[in-house]
Amino acid sequence: MANFFAMGGYAVFVWPAYAVTFVVLIAAIVLSIQSYTQARRNVRQLEEEGSATEETR
Repeated sequence: MANFFAMGGYAVFVWPAYAVTFVVLIAAIVLSIQSYTQARRNVRQLEEEGSATEETR
């Protein structure tokens, strides 16, 4: 098992690559969720403004 984690002597390159990949994927997921939430909030606000404008006519 220790040989697996040593990656044949290349562990110093392999594990940081996995770590960077993991961090980038998590950041992409978080930013996508934030963007989606903001877009839904903007649509909801525009719909409310549109219905308020129609009521005043």
